[in-house]
Amino acid sequence: MIQQIQTLQVEVLAHLQTITNESALIEYRNQILGKSGELTTILKWLKDLTPEERWTVGKSANETRDIITDAFEAERTRIKKDLIAQRLSSEQEDMTVPLLREHGSLHPITLVQREVEDTFVRMGFDIYDAMEMTSEYLNFDAVNVPKTHPARDMQDTFWLEGKWNVLATQTSCMQNLIMRNKNTPIRAIIPGRVFRNEDVDATHDNTFYQVEWIVVDKWIGVSHLKFTIETMLSDIFGKKVDIRMRPGYFPFVEPGVEVDFSCPFCDGVGCKICKGSGWIEFMWAGLIHPNVIREGGLDPDIYSGFAFGFGLNRLVMIRYGIPDMRYFMSPDVRFLKQF
Repeated sequence: MIQQIQTLQVEVLAHLQTITNESALIEYRNQILGKSGELTTILKWLKDLTPEERWTVGKSANETRDIITDAFEAERTRIKKDLIAQRLSSEQEDMTVPLLREHGSLHPITLVQREVEDTFVRMGFDIYDAMEMTSEYLNFDAVNVPKTHPARDMQDTFWLEGKWNVLATQTSCMQNLIMRNKNTPIRAIIPGRVFRNEDVDATHDNTFYQVEWIVVDKWIGVSHLKFTIETMLSDIFGKKVDIRMRPGYFPFVEPGVEVDFSCPFCDGVGCKICKGSGWIEFMWAGLIHPNVIREGGLDPDIYSGFAFGFGLNRLVMIRYGIPDMRYFMSPDVRFLKQF
C-alpha cells in the first residue's frame, strides 16, 4: 500500500505540470483529495490494517497528502500569476488616443450661478458659500425676524437638535457672520442651498437654491441698489433690462421692495413668459434694517447698506424656459444633456 501511495504522489505531481487553467485544477484536486478521491479512498483502508501497518502506512499517507496539497496550492498560485501576466500584456491601452466616451455636463443651476458670480466678482464682490445648518439666532433673530413670525413654526422650518438647530431657510443667515468678521466696506454675494417645509409641486420644493447680496458702507442708498440689480440682470440676459420697485414688507430691510424686471424675451410687449404684462415678478430687496446693522456690530447711524436675493431655481427656469422645478432634482440624464 505504501508503494501505491508513492506511485500516486509521483503521478499527481507529474500531471499538475500539464494543467493550464484553474477550473481543471479544481476538478483534478477533487479527483485526488475529494470525499471520493483516490488518496481519500486509500486512507479509508487503514482501518483494515494491523496497528503496526496502520502507523507506517498512515504516516506515509499523511506525508503524501501534505505534499500533494502544497503542490495544488503552488500550482493554483502559478496559474493566477500567469493569467495576470497574460492580461497585462494583452489588455494595454494607448493613452494617446482621444477618449470617445461621453462626458458629463454642468447642471443648469451651476451654469447660471457661475454667471452670476462672475458678474459680481468683476464688480468687486466676495463670494461666501451659505451654511446649510445654522442656529436659530443667525437664521431669525440676527436678521430681525421676531419670535412671532410664522417662519419659526415647525410647519415652515426644519428644526434640529443641538447648537446648529435649524436647516437654513434663507441665505440671510450669513449676514450677521459676514458683518462681524469682515471690515467695511462689505460687498458680498452669498449663494447656497436652503430648506423649507413645503409640499413639492411644479413651482415649489423643500430644497432649492438662493443667491443673496449685501453691501454695507457709509452713505449707501436705493440708487446703489437699483444700479446693482439692473447691472446683474442685463449681464445675465445679454441685453438692457429695466426694473421697477413696488413697496413690500420684509423684516430684514427697511424700506423693503419687491422687484420686477422687464421681460427680456418680448422686450416688454407681452408674451407667455411674462403673462402678457411685459414684466416678470422676481425678488425681494431693500435697505438693510438698522436692527440688522446694529446686531452685526456696526453703528446704523454711521453705516447703511442694501440687500437683495432671489431663488436661483426660478431664474434658471426663466432663463431656459423650464416649466417644472422638479426637473432640477430628477436623475433623468435626458434633461441634463440639454445644457
